[in-house]
Amino acid sequence: MSQHTISAPKFVAALMAAASAVALFASPAVAQAPPESGLDVVIITANQREEDLQDVAISAAALPTDQIEALFSGGEDVLAIAARVPGVYGESSNGRVAPRFYIRGLGNTDFDLAASQPVSIIMDDVVMENVVLKSTPLFDLDRVEVYRGPQGTLFGRNTTAGIIRFTSAKPTEEFDARAQASFGSFGTVTFDGAVGGQIAPGVSARGSVLVQHRDNWIDNTFVATDDDELGGFDEVAGRAQLLFTPSDDLDILLNIHGRQLDGTSAIFRANVITPGTNGLNANYDRDRVTFNQGGGNPQHYEGWGASANVGWDIGELTLTSITGYETTNGSSRGDIDGGVAGVGPGFIPFDSDTRDGLDDLEQFTQEVRIAGDTGGRLVWQAGAYYFNSYFNITTVGPLGFPPSTTVTHENTSWALFGQASYDITDAFSVTGGLRYTDDDKDFAVAGAPANNRTVSDDHVSWDVSAMYDITPDFSIYGRVADGFRGPSIQGRDVAFFNPPSVAQSETVTSFEVGAKSSLLDNTLRLNGAVYTYEVNDIQLTAVGGGGNLVQLVNADKGKATGLEVDAEWQPIENLVFTGGFAWTDTELDDPGLAVGICAQCTVTDPIVVINATNRALVDGNPFPNAPEMTADFTARWSVPLGDDAEFFAFTDWAYQGETNLFIYESTEFQTDDQFEGGLKFGWAKTDGSLEVAAFARNITDEDNIKGGIDFNNNTAFVNEPRIIGVSVKITN
Repeated sequence: MSQHTISAPKFVAALMAAASAVALFASPAVAQAPPESGLDVVIITANQREEDLQDVAISAAALPTDQIEALFSGGEDVLAIAARVPGVYGESSNGRVAPRFYIRGLGNTDFDLAASQPVSIIMDDVVMENVVLKSTPLFDLDRVEVYRGPQGTLFGRNTTAGIIRFTSAKPTEEFDARAQASFGSFGTVTFDGAVGGQIAPGVSARGSVLVQHRDNWIDNTFVATDDDELGGFDEVAGRAQLLFTPSDDLDILLNIHGRQLDGTSAIFRANVITPGTNGLNANYDRDRVTFNQGGGNPQHYEGWGASANVGWDIGELTLTSITGYETTNGSSRGDIDGGVAGVGPGFIPFDSDTRDGLDDLEQFTQEVRIAGDTGGRLVWQAGAYYFNSYFNITTVGPLGFPPSTTVTHENTSWALFGQASYDITDAFSVTGGLRYTDDDKDFAVAGAPANNRTVSDDHVSWDVSAMYDITPDFSIYGRVADGFRGPSIQGRDVAFFNPPSVAQSETVTSFEVGAKSSLLDNTLRLNGAVYTYEVNDIQLTAVGGGGNLVQLVNADKGKATGLEVDAEWQPIENLVFTGGFAWTDTELDDPGLAVGICAQCTVTDPIVVINATNRALVDGNPFPNAPEMTADFTARWSVPLGDDAEFFAFTDWAYQGETNLFIYESTEFQTDDQFEGGLKFGWAKTDGSLEVAAFARNITDEDNIKGGIDFNNNTAFVNEPRIIGVSVKITN
């Protein structure tokens, strides 16, 4: 059961109403013939080369540009894409940094700044390994791609769930300038602009900038003068690129980028869930909280990075080198219990105020690939990869208790890999790959060598796939893939007088079959897949509980079965629908695994007592934060206005089904039937040179629980508020 007693029928009714409105507006054009050209080709780079989505034996999706622009018009961060692609979910208890993504139900609920995640974020061909780097602001994008399932051969460890890949617009020789600005509720302002072109023979450049602002809009009722003291942010990011093409065979792309964030960390709300229920109660008020600690919940991060991507064609071979460097610093502080002990709202046994900071993070990566494509039946590539990261994390408790504790993490990994694809016939092709990975992690605590830890492992990942074109417009494929997530060290508990915890490596074997089709004279693209996978020694994080611990554990196995469907349909020239659906059934398989439980909630698992502490047996439970069902829908309709302009309307909706928030199951900490919708309509030039629009994000103002904190009361954090505004886009 979701918040505001939203039910699945209400979501369907809202979605159908939006679709009906678009269809009603479009009714004068129903008699038009289907478009001559049909749907555009969707390009993805899942095999490290540009290919038609329909020709790749993998479950993948790409977000179109108009949807990306709509999603980020209200000042959203990277989590705006959560539930906008079938099987993809995301959330964060760290405000606008440290997002946690889940694909096909597999993710990690760990909120520590050193958390290892099985969903890899790749930005401009560079892996963003640390959770703060995963929050790199998105702007001036060319593509957003999602690869579902293990991607261990070409992309390496920590991709057991899949990959989300962002690619920025690149410099070109043609002059290009664009600017998009939006203004909305709560003083929300967003500006996303870029300019580029040739600056000298063989040299092109592109500069991009993002500015996001929101006023504080949440009152703190504990302090009479604290009106509109929380909830705001200022985010500034920039990127400069230089493309050198000294010859037709050589190109060198340099990328320098940075970001600075000042704002409010996550807003936790005490006792907004009544024991025995799972909906928001009368303690919840989106515009108000009662905080006596947290210092205003400040959040500040800044960082920069650079990369060099070199491509050199040597006859029938292509040599690629990608060098990346990232560095960042920052911290967040918060009133973690979400209220005031002895005051409320509700019963709060003790106050909790914590500051976590990431210091001196440095990440260096180097990849070298050589690929061969003679234009015949064989395409191959081989390469080597090196990764190193180093950073400190400092945790400070309230009033210096516990005292400030700094821990150091270092991770070094290297790999060798290769992949080959062969067209056995014009209609039947096979692909196979191998990757050897060596992964080492070191953890140290100054002045406490007994808490130091070192872990290491190596693994051979592999995948095999085959694709058969039954007709030129309908193909089937099968894929078997192995993935590897290296061992992990969780050291946050050292700050609270407990030893660090260690999880051994997890491996996954995935089986997938699917179909890809282009139907109705290329006006309908319909792709689907069914899959099953098993994770051995699945890494889980037992967070919170009455002991307020953050501990890594391994379950013997994790199992999942599911299906995904992606569709795009253009029934008439000026009307396009997209839709997606994913169903995933996940299950932990470990009869002996017991974890800590909440302080005030109703646990439905069997309870055992271990070391005088109640623990829940979690065998058979779903994976944490793994929605059983997600669905998304968009519709864009336009009406020509003269020869060079149009009126358009665009709507997008996302649905999230039953989701268990923790490893244990309880009545309170699970959600169901959540949805959000958006609307954008306006006037535009058909050549894209000018657009003026009005928009609304979370248009029905849903109050959806996105996560909880369980260690001393039933605390929750919620989704973004409704933002209504206007936007202007200008391109040359």
